[in-house]
Amino acid sequence: MSLRIAFLGLGHMGRPMALNLLKAGHQVTGYDPVDAVRAAVAKEGIDAKPSIAAAVDEAQVVISMLPTGAHAREAYLGADGVCVNAPAGGLLIDCSTIDVDSARAIEREVTGRGFAMVDAPVSGGTGGATAGTLTFMVGGADDAFARADPVLQAMGKTIVHTGGPGTGQAAKICNNMVLGISMIAVSEAFALADKLGLERQALFDVASKSSGQCWSLTTYCPVPGPVPTSPANRDYAAGFTAAMMLKDLRLSQSAAQAAGAATPLGAAAAALYTLFVNEGQKDTDFSGIFKMIAGE
Repeated sequence: MSLRIAFLGLGHMGRPMALNLLKAGHQVTGYDPVDAVRAAVAKEGIDAKPSIAAAVDEAQVVISMLPTGAHAREAYLGADGVCVNAPAGGLLIDCSTIDVDSARAIEREVTGRGFAMVDAPVSGGTGGATAGTLTFMVGGADDAFARADPVLQAMGKTIVHTGGPGTGQAAKICNNMVLGISMIAVSEAFALADKLGLERQALFDVASKSSGQCWSLTTYCPVPGPVPTSPANRDYAAGFTAAMMLKDLRLSQSAAQAAGAATPLGAAAAALYTLFVNEGQKDTDFSGIFKMIAGE
């Protein structure tokens, strides 16, 4: 069934996600604050609008991919935002990675105004967004998830209902805390191997088939060679930037503090990525932290 979908935020992730909705036969309007972005997506078939209000005016579904909780609050709850301008009863899907408190606050407000909403952050990076193979971690009521699932299927391969409102965000920040920690661990192992005279390929061949195996090693290896498709072989051109990893690690630490949870390795990972970003590497792929750890 073709739906009228408004997509807010048409950057590196939002644009290919919106294009996959278009390919699936949906009518897609879009909004992005950058004029050049709107002009570019208009050439690709998305009906780009000059404001959020114009984009959501007739939308049955609104999807957002925004930088922070503050941006999401403004987009949904602001005077010119979704709640004021979208048709009543619509489905709202926030795919941004934001703090759990903001996600839950937005959901409470919009459902009180008659909308259904899920928080549905993603994993898979720009490659997954383009290929339509993203993983969605979806928090929300059962009926809202049932409505969102077929829409998300057009953009992803794995759709997981994680529980009630905010649990999608919780799953995302917990997962990415693991990712940040494991990337540092793999980077340290290769840096140590270099010092000990162990060939990188030899370490990969052993660790990838034994207890050191993890995604940061076998799919996203932080050194050139063993995994030809990893960013290390493209001078760490970003699939997922160091700045984005730092954002997620900071979200995990804020959540841990609020919940009274001890995450010492998460805190250490956040500190190391802060150093890496402060070295001018914010736009480098997050796996490029190997260079800092190895002193390259």
